[in-house]
Amino acid sequence: MFFRPGSWLAHLQQRLPSECAICGRWPGQRVCADCLARWAARTPRCRRCALPLAGGALECGACLRTAPAFDGAWAGVEYGYPWTLLLTQFKFQQDPGAAQALAQLLGRVPGVADALQSARWIVPVPLSPARLRERGFNQAALLARALARLQPAPCAVGLLLERIHHAPAQSGLQRAQRLRNLRGAFAVPGAQAARLAGQRVVLVDDIMTTGATLDAAAQALRRAGAAHICAMVVARTGRLP
Repeated sequence: MFFRPGSWLAHLQQRLPSECAICGRWPGQRVCADCLARWAARTPRCRRCALPLAGGALECGACLRTAPAFDGAWAGVEYGYPWTLLLTQFKFQQDPGAAQALAQLLGRVPGVADALQSARWIVPVPLSPARLRERGFNQAALLARALARLQPAPCAVGLLLERIHHAPAQSGLQRAQRLRNLRGAFAVPGAQAARLAGQRVVLVDDIMTTGATLDAAAQALRRAGAAHICAMVVARTGRLP
């Protein structure tokens, strides 16, 4: 059983002993130290889009050709086993314990803590109204709040973006098609724009596949005047063509 995020029962649930979601060890953390060591090895990544890189390069070829609308990106792990299990629980079961564990996983990545400390806002990627009604919660918002709590002085989480139209399902589409799907999908309400002008922003989502969603969201933040935007995701897949 899971409880509404922000309730005292949800906070209690996050702190109670539990079994490791990966190996089943009890009692322990939601992801135990042994599983972190085995499954969360640090991977060299493109500093702009977090794509895994080899050979010591700092940026991937795609970002050198066409940089995304965000200034940098961090990913906790590569999307795949065993993280798909925990991400599924988090995304579809509104599991606050998973949100905290995934935020801690992302917080281990070098550079993440500094980026959070220097940001004025942590902004979750919003769901469309239809998807939010269907699911009942936004997993990116849960993750953003959990990331904010990692800091000694919690960062401000701002629901400053709106998804103004519901794009068709992205699965199975190539990157160019995804970008077309998401054109004009996000906007900053006029009343919120003044809060973003000249500010550093951390844009948060659970998974990045091509970066199209984060790129479209970052473009909306840029139009509202955000000075610096970095993206943070729990898991990063390989880039689609």
